[in-house]
Amino acid sequence: MKVFVNGKEKELPSKATLKSALTGEHYVKGTLVSIHLSTEKLVKESDDFEIVTERGSMVIHLDDTPDAKIWRSKVSDMSELFLRWRTERLDAFGSFSTDIEFDQTEGIYKRFDCFFSLGGNDNSTTYMMIARKDHKRSYGAGSGRIGHITKGRHILDIFQEGDRIIEVKPLISEESTENVIVTTDLSFKLEDGYSVDTHVRIKLDESSPESAEHVLILSDKGHMHISDTSGSYAACSEDQDISMEIEDRRVRDIGSVTVRNQGVGLGRIFIYKEKRQLSEVHNYAGTVISGMPIVKMAKGDSSISVVTEPLRLLTVGMTQKKASEFLDSRGVKQERVGDVDDDAIVVEQIPERTIDALKAGKVKTFAVKKDRIYRISLDRKKSPLSVHYFEKVTGLSHKPIGSLKVFFMFDGMPMVQFEGDPSRAHMLYPDEPFKKCKRGDIGVTNQARPNAGLIGIRLEDSKEYGPTGEEGYGTNILGKFEDDLDEFLKKTDDEEVIYVTEERL
Repeated sequence: MKVFVNGKEKELPSKATLKSALTGEHYVKGTLVSIHLSTEKLVKESDDFEIVTERGSMVIHLDDTPDAKIWRSKVSDMSELFLRWRTERLDAFGSFSTDIEFDQTEGIYKRFDCFFSLGGNDNSTTYMMIARKDHKRSYGAGSGRIGHITKGRHILDIFQEGDRIIEVKPLISEESTENVIVTTDLSFKLEDGYSVDTHVRIKLDESSPESAEHVLILSDKGHMHISDTSGSYAACSEDQDISMEIEDRRVRDIGSVTVRNQGVGLGRIFIYKEKRQLSEVHNYAGTVISGMPIVKMAKGDSSISVVTEPLRLLTVGMTQKKASEFLDSRGVKQERVGDVDDDAIVVEQIPERTIDALKAGKVKTFAVKKDRIYRISLDRKKSPLSVHYFEKVTGLSHKPIGSLKVFFMFDGMPMVQFEGDPSRAHMLYPDEPFKKCKRGDIGVTNQARPNAGLIGIRLEDSKEYGPTGEEGYGTNILGKFEDDLDEFLKKTDDEEVIYVTEERL
């Protein structure tokens, strides 16, 4: 059987499941997939059809009548019909064969009504009629009605005899939720003609580089969490602890992706399902160009797979050589700084934002030797707010390698202290005090003490003092230094910047 996956036709075995359709497609396990019914089913279930003619398109809405059922069954015969004749009262398209019985009952027709006529009282020459004026008359097919033209009515004024109907198709737009389901069940059985979208594709706006980067960061793993939905939008509220410039602002059309730039919900991403007016507090970040049914039918606390155009351009964590190859593939030149050896690890990229880097056409990749990047572990379960603070201060919230600047250290001290961010320290509520602080523990001074936000690593065990020299009530333990502390101390000086990662390089 044939199905369409992300707009591409695929041949699958009969009774194939959704899982088989996903092969080779961008899809993250557990995210929503939309499934459109086959064209055959749409013909049976849709009440709106687009009639594509040489003069333009119009839409017919079918009534719940026997004549509408007959018309629906003859949709395939409607293509290639011609306008055989027209009067001031009607246009007649035909002819085609039906089983309609001859009936001289007069019908009352209003402008734009559609109905049948039998040419020469013979159902082998049936016509579809469109009323151009209100009138009453018998056309040999009874007084029934098919439906009425709802859109494209202006075309009736420019039709000429001989104009052709090119195609008639069920009107189910991508934005419509009719005849579409979303599921995470990969055992769902497909049928011939089904159309599947595995992800949402977003084209980012070059005039909003910071907002675009925020979207890239929150979809960096190939998917985005939908925290909540309403009738007009689906929203991602995963990171509202950011600063945001005021960038491009536009009318929020269907498919618009925006980022709130100030106020409550700063950093919240919105994908619009209905048109909304321009808002000063919403930066326009991009537009959904495919997969909109997934957004329309997503519920709160679900996930959607996402592909962005462009993809994120970040070399941090790569070797200088791999970064060179990656940048070259994206048409961007590399300028190596720091350690320029092929096997050195990139720890900073300038500019870091994707849109800025692509516009510049070149980036600086600052690298250090692998042994100058120290592995840590973070305890998100025990101290989630402190870990969040640490990730924001170091940059680990949006890239694989973060940095810390040494604030104070000298030989014989039982700890190393690093600069924090006092403006963020308001979130550091006290955790349960430690009973014993161990060598290698990473901690932060909490709100109970004056130097809230200071970060430290403990260099020797203590039951009294933590990584920043504070007592238990003033300390939140958030993780552990996993590399050799002695080697770290030998290589590190006061006011030096060090690099940390949770990943094994």
